[in-house]
Amino acid sequence: MSVPPPLPRAIDVVLKGGLVIDGGGAPAFAADVALAGDTILAVGPALDAGGARVIDASGLVVAPGFIDVHTHDDLVCITQPEMTPKISQGVTTVITGNCGISAAMLRFDDAVDEPFNLLGACEDFAYDTFADYRRAIEAAAPRVNVAALVGHSALRVLCLEDLSRPATAIERARMDVLLRDALAEGALGLSSGVFYAPASAADVEELQGLAKTVAEAGGVYTAHIRDEREGIIEALKEAFAVTAPSQTPLILSHHKCAGVRNWGRAAETLGLIDQARGRQPVGLDCYPYTAGSTIIRPDLADGEVEILINWSEPHPEMSGRTLASIAQDWNLTQTQAAERLMPGGASYFQMAEADMRAILSHDCCMIGSDGLPHDKRPHPRLWGTFPRVLGHYARDEKLISLEAAVHKMTGLAASTFGLKARGRIAPGMKADITVFDPDTIIDRATYEAPDRPAKGIEHVLVNGELCWSRGVPTGLRSGRFLRPR
Repeated sequence: MSVPPPLPRAIDVVLKGGLVIDGGGAPAFAADVALAGDTILAVGPALDAGGARVIDASGLVVAPGFIDVHTHDDLVCITQPEMTPKISQGVTTVITGNCGISAAMLRFDDAVDEPFNLLGACEDFAYDTFADYRRAIEAAAPRVNVAALVGHSALRVLCLEDLSRPATAIERARMDVLLRDALAEGALGLSSGVFYAPASAADVEELQGLAKTVAEAGGVYTAHIRDEREGIIEALKEAFAVTAPSQTPLILSHHKCAGVRNWGRAAETLGLIDQARGRQPVGLDCYPYTAGSTIIRPDLADGEVEILINWSEPHPEMSGRTLASIAQDWNLTQTQAAERLMPGGASYFQMAEADMRAILSHDCCMIGSDGLPHDKRPHPRLWGTFPRVLGHYARDEKLISLEAAVHKMTGLAASTFGLKARGRIAPGMKADITVFDPDTIIDRATYEAPDRPAKGIEHVLVNGELCWSRGVPTGLRSGRFLRPR
């Protein structure tokens, strides 16, 4: 019997007997994984644990920690650093600042303006610079790593005197100064959300200039496009036009074909995306549900899709009810009822399952929960996204392989966003590791009970520290603020 060679330095933890899915898309293989501090030291059969702590991974999958590429965890990672909705489903890194909505540099005197109210309360907006925001995350020591985008809508609020028009040359210059400072302080790039009112008047020229600055810094540009319904083709072309001149990597946020009249168009939109990928870098993310969630928007109350009210500031008693039933009780149209319920949040059952499956299985599609942690009654994607992909769509439905699913959540996400030394199980990589049971992993959060933790996540290590084990958090919080490469 051969004896494995000694490891080059002392090890602290060995995960023994597991099936490694390394995050690169390769087939799973049996191996032990040895950790020294926050780094993976060795991957191989029958590693000598010596006096190291041993975690028995027999019958379990050892994978890189999942990267949630689309979150609105900007403030909750500071105010609630336990990050239980994310660590409980195997997420070890969250990317904040999406949809043009970011928290750094913004302050509000009274009520928080929409859509920034998706992030937190007035008192939570307390960071005058991006560096202040980064330092607050570092001081809070959340249980997961945090990487952050700068929101274009936030820049507009800070720099424009009138949000109902495109930025002037002087205002574009002001935004550029703030963006450059944030990029220098560790921001991943810029996010836009021209779907939302603060940025809906922005033109391509305004966005192209900021995208060029991002490209010069080696960052990425994520886009909540202007229209995910009937105007989706024109909206996609607008996003391509923003980043094409500078070749800034474009990531299409929560790609979907929304609205009944748009169902069945995923082949068309994905074909257009593939054409663009031949000319410029383009990626996308999605979540594995047919309902989206955002603020209450009367213009989306078309009477054709079901709308579930998650919360309403003037009518909190309506949480959990459908807009149609509320409108009937009030003897109003759904549009009128939505106006009366504002401000608030809702889930919109607006996608076809076949379209979502096509998008989810696309080679360049990553996984993002788009969860809203500040919602009083959140969409179940906040707690269930990653186990739902692994358990329902990979294992049960066999839409994609388990290896492909893990790749979307780890290696693909890390390389797309420039997160160095993350997303792979390999020597020299950071020890962000999720250990799960492939036979039992599944989401348990529902629209009726949206905060139920997933099943089958056995252990989660963040930077080499065991932060979740057998269904409960440990006392450790070892997340970091991640700067891009």
